[in-house]
Amino acid sequence: MKALILSGGTGTRLRPVTFTNAKQLLPLANKPILFHIIEKVVKTGINKIGIIVGDTSEEVMRTVGNGDRWNVDISYIHQPLPLGLAHAVKTARDFIEDEDFIMLLGDNAFNVSLDSLIENFRTNSADSTIMLYQVEDPSHYGVAVVEKNHITKLVEKPKNFISDLIITGVYIFNKNIFKAIDNTSPSSRGELEITDAIQELLSTGGNVTFEILQGWWKDTGKLQDILDANRMILDEIDTYNQVISKENAVYMGKLLISKSACIKNSIIAGPAAIDEDAVILDSYVGPYSSIGKGVVINNCEVDNCIILENARLEGIDKRISGSLIGKNVSIRSAGKRPYSNSFLLGDCSELYL
Repeated sequence: MKALILSGGTGTRLRPVTFTNAKQLLPLANKPILFHIIEKVVKTGINKIGIIVGDTSEEVMRTVGNGDRWNVDISYIHQPLPLGLAHAVKTARDFIEDEDFIMLLGDNAFNVSLDSLIENFRTNSADSTIMLYQVEDPSHYGVAVVEKNHITKLVEKPKNFISDLIITGVYIFNKNIFKAIDNTSPSSRGELEITDAIQELLSTGGNVTFEILQGWWKDTGKLQDILDANRMILDEIDTYNQVISKENAVYMGKLLISKSACIKNSIIAGPAAIDEDAVILDSYVGPYSSIGKGVVINNCEVDNCIILENARLEGIDKRISGSLIGKNVSIRSAGKRPYSNSFLLGDCSELYL
């Protein structure tokens, strides 16, 4: 079995951060989302991984590399235009050849292993096995109707409620999916929908099985979702107060702190992750914060934040919470009268005061 990871999306809902960062490389607990996905694949024993890339291909290829760090072989497949998930599968046909493959979306985060899904696929000699997840509002997803433990229908973004089981970004296919895609027409938005292709597989007698995900799952396409995923991953770390040098600092809870971080006169309350060469002075870093490489936090309070590398926060007199702060961003107090707010913000920025 091979693996196919889709990493070609542009992340429009996370702009302006994704103007200069591939959304699949945004960090959860200071590790790119894509790395979390690759590690789950590696744990299954799969050693051939294809990654679909688009406009951010250079950044993805530079960051991920050829797979040596995981002892796997990673290939890159360029999708010229984002014409749907089924189109991405079609683009990868030469890589997949006639082998079975597991497909994952590179911007999804979840906390279950893939072994059970693979076992389901093999035990049932399935043409496809999909991971489902129960949600309150399924209207923005592909939805599966299940009756008597069998999938009877699949619909992409149904206008009317038909089921609360959505199709997550985890699928397994055999080679029959390519014929199903060939017989699928583009949707109203001009894309080849993978939901429609699986429905075609089902309608022509294909065996489509499923698992219902019992842990947590997040599509990290929006700010709150990526903060939620960061929170859930930080909840699962098991490292406590490993910092030896106190430097008049207080540490509480589960912490991942680089040895090269400099922390003085501060309170660090976990779960939190602080990366290499971060500097935290006279500050409070609260739960569910991921502080990137080289970040400087001086005389500030932050919690429930993802702060990317080399950002600087200095002298802010109100706590910063629920925020995604990009690379090299500078937020600081003017420190003199008249006290006013001054901003230099890029396109699509959001600011709440």
